[in-house]
Amino acid sequence: MSIRASILTALLAVASPALAEDTAARWPGYQEGDYTVANYKYASGETLPETKLHYRVMGTPKRNAAGQIVNAVLLLQGNTGTGANWLRPSIADELFKAGQPLDLAKYFIVMPDALGRGGSSKPSDGLKAGFPHYRYRDMVDLAHRLVTDGLKVGHIRLVIGSSLGCMQQFLWAEWYPDLMDGTIGLSCQPVEISGRNYMLRHGTAEAIRHDPAWNGGNYDKNPTGYKYTSAGQDLTESPARIQEEAPTMAAAKALYDKRLAALMKNGDANNTLYEIESIYDYSPEPDLPKIKARVMLINNAEDVANPPTLGTVERAFGKIAHGTYILTPYSKDTHGHFTHYYAATWKPYLVKFMATLPPASR
Repeated sequence: MSIRASILTALLAVASPALAEDTAARWPGYQEGDYTVANYKYASGETLPETKLHYRVMGTPKRNAAGQIVNAVLLLQGNTGTGANWLRPSIADELFKAGQPLDLAKYFIVMPDALGRGGSSKPSDGLKAGFPHYRYRDMVDLAHRLVTDGLKVGHIRLVIGSSLGCMQQFLWAEWYPDLMDGTIGLSCQPVEISGRNYMLRHGTAEAIRHDPAWNGGNYDKNPTGYKYTSAGQDLTESPARIQEEAPTMAAAKALYDKRLAALMKNGDANNTLYEIESIYDYSPEPDLPKIKARVMLINNAEDVANPPTLGTVERAFGKIAHGTYILTPYSKDTHGHFTHYYAATWKPYLVKFMATLPPASR
C-alpha cells in the first residue's frame, strides 16, 4: 500500500522516461479511447451525468463464438500517473515484445486510466469539491464496466496491478471470481488501511484541508502548503537508491528542491485529496476466501510503505485457497516500493506463475 499518495503525478512524471511518440507503431494494435457511463451512482450516493474512463489497449484479441474477448490481460496502474505507466521501457520492453511473457501476438492488453487520474473523470475537470467522493468500490466497478461492457471482454487470463492496482486486483478477484484465471499484485497488502499507513494519509489530507487557500475545495489558487512536506516524504523509493542520488547534504537539498519544483508546477489539491481518501473503503481481508483464481503477491523487502515485519500479508494469505506470497530481497536493482516499475526483477516469478494457470479459454 503506497503511503506516498500525496506525492503527485507530476513527481512521477519527472522520474519516468518519456514515452516514445511512435507508441502505436511500436506496439501492435495500440489504440486509445474513452468509455462513458451515464448517471453513475457513486457509493456516496452522489451522481454525475457522465463519468468517463480513458483507456489504452494493444495486442491481439481472441474471441469466442459469442464475440467476447477471452485472452485479455488487465493492467491496473499505481496511485500516480496513468495507465501509460505500463509503457515505461523498464516494464514494456520486458513484458510485451515477441517471446516475452505477455507477447502481444498472444494477448489483448487493457490499461485503463484509473478514475480520478489521467484522461478519466476527476475533480480538476471543473467540478472541484462538487465532484463525487469516489471510493475503491466505484473505481473497480467502473473499470469492470469498461472491460466487460465497453470492450466486450468475456474472460481475463491475468490481472496485474501495482500499488493502487495491486490492492484493487484483490477486489477484482473477490467480486468477479469467475472472470479471471489469475491475478498478480505488486507492492501492497490485502488488509484494511490502518496504523502508520492511515496516519500518514490522513495527515496529508488534513494539511490540504487546513491550507489557508483551501476554501472548502473551491479555491481560486491551488493550495500548496502540503507539497512542502510531500516533496521530502518519500517512503516508496529504496533508501539506498535515494542515498546514491543524494550522497551529500547539498545533493539531498538539490533533490528536494527538484521534487518541490515539480510539485509546484503541476498537480491539483482536490485531485490529491480524493486520491488519498478513495482508499478508505478498502478492506479485502474478510472476503479473501471467496477468491477462486490463483493469486500471487510480490513485495520487496525494502518497501517501507509495506513493511514485511508486520505479518499482515502472511495472516491474510492463509485465507486464500491458491495464494503465493513472494518477498524479493534487496539488491542493487531494486527500488523499494517502486520495484514494480522494474519488471526484470519480478518477471521470473510472472513466468512461473503463468505456467500454473489452467488451460487458456478457447
